[in-house]
Amino acid sequence: MDECGRPPGLHPVLLLPLEICPARVYDGRMSSKTPAKAPPTRAELYAKAVRHLSRRCPVLKSLTARVGPCTWAPASDDPFTMLVRCVISQQISTKAARSIFDKLTATVGGLPIDRDRLAGLTEADFKACGVSGPKQRTIWAVATHLDANPDLVQKIESHDDDQVRTHLTTIKGIGPWTADMYLMFGLGRPDVLPVGDFGLRAGVKKFYGLAEMPKPLELVTLAENWQPYRSVATWYIWRGLELAPQAGEGK
Repeated sequence: MDECGRPPGLHPVLLLPLEICPARVYDGRMSSKTPAKAPPTRAELYAKAVRHLSRRCPVLKSLTARVGPCTWAPASDDPFTMLVRCVISQQISTKAARSIFDKLTATVGGLPIDRDRLAGLTEADFKACGVSGPKQRTIWAVATHLDANPDLVQKIESHDDDQVRTHLTTIKGIGPWTADMYLMFGLGRPDVLPVGDFGLRAGVKKFYGLAEMPKPLELVTLAENWQPYRSVATWYIWRGLELAPQAGEGK
């Protein structure tokens, strides 16, 4: 089970359409002494990632060829809305999460989710949308934390992956899996390995011919060759299990 107590068979993937967008990805190689080179587009990043993964791992070489181009892309949500998505996605299927999220956003007047409007909802309002009591409390905890730490919202994109995890997991109800989903789907970080994700572990067991599901440390060791594109490798394994939505599948 993952941090959320997800039993085997439940869908781990967020309620997002995964499609290539033209946004460019900062690669950390900017220099003040030479003209700045434009960071790669996501399509360029994914093409490079597939070449790397194919060279380093026969399993992924086969899988990437079978699945085709990577269509994973981060959402355009603000940090609070994205965190609400992540919380709602805990423990349930993508279809159920999408339905609940759509009902909640309709109740508060659409996207982005306004914290003041959310604050006006009663427990019965949340329940009518399908949001469980524990998830209600986590969403309130997220809202309270962001209100108390406004700099986190403004600066979160400048933090490295470990800093983001540290900040987010201080919030009650936010554990490593949720933080990893935020890094992947909220910030589009290319080298995230969600070791607590059931779908990833099940896919590794299947595609690598393991007798048992890998434990977190075993998964870290196995995925060393995936770096610095572990998010992309994870997406391909999800896609291989038909757990990740295809490009264009809607919210």
